[in-house]
Amino acid sequence: MSDLRPVYFVVGLMIAALGAAMFAPMFVDLAYKDRSWQTFGISGALTLLFGSVLALINYTPVPDLRSRGAFLLTVLSWLALSAFAALPFIMSPMKMSLTNALFEATSGITTTGSTVLTGLDDFPKGILLWRAILQWIGGIGIIVTAMAVLPMLKVGGMQLFRLESSDMGEKLLPQAASIAAWISAIYLVLTLLCGSGYMMTGMSGFDAAAHAMTTVATGGYSTSDASMGGFMDDGADIVCMIFMMAGAMPFGIYLIMAKNQSFSAPFKDSQVRAFVGVITALIAAVTLYLWGQSELSQSRALRLAAFNVISIVTGTGYATADYGQWGAFAVASFFVFMFIGGCAGSTACSIKIFRYQVAFAGLKSYLFKMPQPSAVASMRYAGRPLHPGVVYSVMSYFFVFFLTFAVTAMLLSLLGLDSLTAWSGAGSAVANVGPGLGEMIGPAGTYQELSNPAKWVLMIAMIVGRLEIITALVILTPSFWRA
Repeated sequence: MSDLRPVYFVVGLMIAALGAAMFAPMFVDLAYKDRSWQTFGISGALTLLFGSVLALINYTPVPDLRSRGAFLLTVLSWLALSAFAALPFIMSPMKMSLTNALFEATSGITTTGSTVLTGLDDFPKGILLWRAILQWIGGIGIIVTAMAVLPMLKVGGMQLFRLESSDMGEKLLPQAASIAAWISAIYLVLTLLCGSGYMMTGMSGFDAAAHAMTTVATGGYSTSDASMGGFMDDGADIVCMIFMMAGAMPFGIYLIMAKNQSFSAPFKDSQVRAFVGVITALIAAVTLYLWGQSELSQSRALRLAAFNVISIVTGTGYATADYGQWGAFAVASFFVFMFIGGCAGSTACSIKIFRYQVAFAGLKSYLFKMPQPSAVASMRYAGRPLHPGVVYSVMSYFFVFFLTFAVTAMLLSLLGLDSLTAWSGAGSAVANVGPGLGEMIGPAGTYQELSNPAKWVLMIAMIVGRLEIITALVILTPSFWRA
């Protein structure tokens, strides 16, 4: 393979940045006079030291990152961050097992939102803040990866969003750094606005900050066992809905709005229009069902339906009610909602709207040509011609996504989980949604009672799903490692 020093250099910088971030919860614990500050002080120092040394010994003045290096960097960065993010959980007074600590960290950094923790209301503030920071960092990483790396690697149709004048040569790292700078600024502004909105509903400053980070990141970690349901009476769920939608929008649109001051950009984007249309239709369907099947008022049914639909479709995973108790239609519907996702280039997860649009365009062309093979059926996306290679890439993604989902579900079943828990848990992990269905891992439960082997299966599924699956599979092929 080519020189991998740029890969290790960037991974080292990421690990060092993660170590520096650990000092934030340390200072919070100091302010609240909690002994857990030592956990973050030691973890932060070790992580910062390791990352700095790794970056220094692999420093190269002119980094050159080619296709193979980009694949490896993407996979290694998520694995390394997940591993080091677990240190505070392992070293904390809670004395979490290695498996539980890695599960919580992996779920956080991938913004999945599944948790093995209970009694959050009484947890040290530092641990609660660290969970939120992990998801906030993961959200930035997801956007930068989706905008700067995956389009160049042509993963799952992401080449549709390839930036102009970009290639797979030396420009990758500078371009990623430039995108990261813009995204960080926009991301920070959205987080501050979200936190301000939460505080206006009566949340404490700490709860507002923690929830703002996990809302914009569409991660779903809360500071309360009741999730967002514990803050619903004061209207926090309304603020949450607004910023879950904001996090699920393509950040490329925000870049256009910031650079060109073009506030009409979202209305011109076909992906945004489709996403909003799908969300609206699903909310209407669940609202009508909930209103007809319960004694709830129209406004209450709308509020519950809107929040939980947006939360699951965007992959945030917050809950204001146990929708598993709403009947068979609701259970089946929320299971399907896991596989929709937000927009490309957002913090949202799962398959994403644009792939359904591309697949539909390909299916429409195929059906048109079936009775008249010699006919010319052009495929278009967002008003532009759609290259057959993009359709092929998207359809390949659909295949490996659902194959990964099925294999994960079967492994969980082999480990003794019931069908509902196994299949919904697999879907939640691969789609990075968070809560599954059923009494154990549903919106009112946690993943705490699962066996260690089941948790490891889910951790692998979270990482693979977050890497858009194909990215993870590529480095497992023998051809990838040939010189």
